[in-house]
Amino acid sequence: MSAGARARTAAILAVAAVALAGCGDDGGGGSGGDSGGGGAAPALEGRGPITFATGKDTSGNMQKLVDQWNTDHPDEKVTITELPEAADEQRNQMIQNAQVKSDAYTVLNLDVVWTAEFAANRWVVELPQDEFDVDNFLEPAMDTAMYRDKMYAVPVYSDGGLLYYRKDLLDKAGVAEPPKTWAEMSDACAKVKALPEGKNIGCYAGQFDKYEGLTVNFSEAVQSAGGTVVDESGKPDVNTDAAKDGLNFLVEGIKSGEIPKAAVTFQEEPGRRAFQDGQLIFHRQWPYQWALANATDGTSKVAGKFDVAPLPGKDGPGVSSLGGHNFAISAFAPNKATALDFIKYFSSEESQKSNLLATSQAPTRASLYDDQELIDQFPYLPTLKASIESAVARPKVVKYGDVTAAIQEAAYGAMNGEMTTDQALSDLQSKLEELTAE
Repeated sequence: MSAGARARTAAILAVAAVALAGCGDDGGGGSGGDSGGGGAAPALEGRGPITFATGKDTSGNMQKLVDQWNTDHPDEKVTITELPEAADEQRNQMIQNAQVKSDAYTVLNLDVVWTAEFAANRWVVELPQDEFDVDNFLEPAMDTAMYRDKMYAVPVYSDGGLLYYRKDLLDKAGVAEPPKTWAEMSDACAKVKALPEGKNIGCYAGQFDKYEGLTVNFSEAVQSAGGTVVDESGKPDVNTDAAKDGLNFLVEGIKSGEIPKAAVTFQEEPGRRAFQDGQLIFHRQWPYQWALANATDGTSKVAGKFDVAPLPGKDGPGVSSLGGHNFAISAFAPNKATALDFIKYFSSEESQKSNLLATSQAPTRASLYDDQELIDQFPYLPTLKASIESAVARPKVVKYGDVTAAIQEAAYGAMNGEMTTDQALSDLQSKLEELTAE
């Protein structure tokens, strides 16, 4: 979100989580002694009013869905509690609320990478998996809702990174296809910048500020060079040639000017505005940008002039980080039965379709990606589905906050010339080994 993205003025549930708050220590027993798998989830009881803690709803569609629920459930009304726009602050408030066992929040809108931390610390409750048609959700999205083989959340929004590009300029420069490799992207930029109208346009940008978006973009660069941040066994693996190639793609982009210097301050929204203002040829971004950049109300200079493609990589198509958001139930809130039904309602195919139509945000229901009516309106859906299905999740660790902070420190330092890529990756390897040690 994802990232993922929560953008639209930094808030359509885009991607995000910087960790400045303290994280729980798994210590082999952070999940309350669960060994994983087997057994039925505890019954969720209590009906009545609930609260829904989430980032700012700038689309209005979230409130629209809540209003419909409230009309149909007058004795079980939902009140949206809007948290700060920045995802790290949202996470901090949720953690602070949980640490004092407050019942102020009932349903939590969690970035997909927070699920393990909240489940391990027993801040959210296990959900009855047999009450959800889990096979109808995208598998990578469903996986983010699980911890130790048990279901602690429901995937409601997914996200995969896309390469937005100025098709009009590439066509004029004689570039027939969007780039599949970093070298092809560089070559395409050179051809566009040789045009009179392309002279002052930046080549490429992503989310490079020192926040969760940088963790996403660094991970994508490493993965797209054939590497991994944390391997399947949970061991860090960033002190490698592949990781160096990935980080060097970002570092050399800054040095050469292909990545504008201003991009080191870009989160989702500043980058979106730069692309919509015609300042970028290529932009790595979440799907929510599609609707906004195609707006015909005068807010976008590139409406109808761009298209999307898979992210490029070192030797071929790249690999996105998985973004999105899951809904979970606070362990300390009353009326959990109402909360469960509300999550079922919000994660239904009908509600997700409504959200896609209103925001262009990625759904988690696989069937929606095959709906021809939706594909006609959102031509990027097949590309997005492929991005999500091949996406790699950020590290599923209890100390995720500390892990993402370490990644950001290393990547930002290297991109800004404060350390070499070798030093950044060596330091990061040591730090991640310490944070993921059992």
